[in-house]
Amino acid sequence: MVTTLDHSVKDDLLRALKNAKQNDEPVIVSHIIEVEKVNPLNFFVAGERLYLGERFFWSTPADNFTITGLGNEIIFENKLKTSERFHSIDKQWRRLKKYMTKKSINKIGTGPLLFGGFSFDPMKEKNELWGNFPEAKLCLPTIMLTVTEDKTFLTINKLIHPFDELEKCIEHFILYERKFEELNDKIDCEKGHEFTIEELHKEKWLHAVKEATKNIKEKQIEKVVLAREVLLKFEDTISIYSVLKRLQEEQPTSFVFALENGSKCFIGATPERLVRKEGNSVLSTCLAGSIKRGENEREDELLGVELLTDHKNLIEHNIVVKMIIDSLQLCCSDLAVPEQPSLLKTKNIQHLYTPVKGNMKQGYSLLSIVERLHPTPALGGFPKVAAVHQIRELEPMHRGWYAAPIGWLDYNDNGEFGVAIRSGLIENDEAILFAGCGIVKESQPELEYMETEIKLKPMMSALGGVNNESK
Repeated sequence: MVTTLDHSVKDDLLRALKNAKQNDEPVIVSHIIEVEKVNPLNFFVAGERLYLGERFFWSTPADNFTITGLGNEIIFENKLKTSERFHSIDKQWRRLKKYMTKKSINKIGTGPLLFGGFSFDPMKEKNELWGNFPEAKLCLPTIMLTVTEDKTFLTINKLIHPFDELEKCIEHFILYERKFEELNDKIDCEKGHEFTIEELHKEKWLHAVKEATKNIKEKQIEKVVLAREVLLKFEDTISIYSVLKRLQEEQPTSFVFALENGSKCFIGATPERLVRKEGNSVLSTCLAGSIKRGENEREDELLGVELLTDHKNLIEHNIVVKMIIDSLQLCCSDLAVPEQPSLLKTKNIQHLYTPVKGNMKQGYSLLSIVERLHPTPALGGFPKVAAVHQIRELEPMHRGWYAAPIGWLDYNDNGEFGVAIRSGLIENDEAILFAGCGIVKESQPELEYMETEIKLKPMMSALGGVNNESK
């Protein structure tokens, strides 16, 4: 690791200071270095000393792309109660990128990059659990590690203000190069501890399912997704690192994410991609309709066939496929969709799966697609507006960021957002876990409840505890 900057970075800083003064606008400068291989989770762990409460972690299925950010160099957030929250973030990001030096841009997922997410329903009144989570929040990290294509890159970001001093800016980059050498601790994952489970609003949730099926039969709505929550209380403080490590090991077909917001950490392993954009190529995936995994290969195969031919699940899946196609048609051309769904299998559950691919039209952005897709019928229902209203009225909990978009976008509008399911909100020795299921007219409350039990398993397992008591 070098401890002096090359002339090109100094030139970038001089140019940034000039632009900042001329336009009276802050300017981002990013310094990107290819470094020796580093475990991103070790990087996340070591960052606790300096950046506790300001860290994020993201890894894709099969762990072939990982980004880890420390510190909040810039925060874009808003409390807007409409879909304008997406446009607001987009507008702020475009404005800040205006004078950015393109020479600092390297591989996808390096350089200036925002990570964060959105709430599920901004119209629902906040509760204490999600009180400090705004309706939208995306952050540019101060220092970031990117592992991609078997290469590792360190990005150091600095927001340059009009009256910053050149020497102070240079010191920023030298300092964080030096700090990187210290940010390589090894993880000592703790074993799980005993915990108790407290069911929250079980009877209210079962009643909500009954009400929803009645409304569907009365043709007020076609489908609605209802979620519930459970509270886990541990003997000791929960190790975020241990949870992330186990999620990566146990859920290799999922996106693993963690976002700290002060003392709370929103964390999970979602199998559901909302959208990925690389250049003009766009990919969204439909994941709706599910069944458990079998105890052996033969049983698992039979359960998969059952799912592929199940009338209820196929109806639920086709609703999602249709909505995603309708949402993408306006902003994408050359849509390609398989005629029949296939299976996507995770450790505990298998889903009906259909990818939808297209090419982005001019005039649209990644966040504009996120806005159009959220929430898909797999997480909200159909029709969208009526379903969200039903959730707001019937669901005996506040979703916060659960089942909402979480992910990243870079300077060139490449990026990826998942749907924050199979997730939980952790603070000290407590974890609130969330799970939901699609309700149609054939739904039976107790069977739907059992489905949510299966969907809670990934996070329960990753927490690594032993259930001592159930309430």
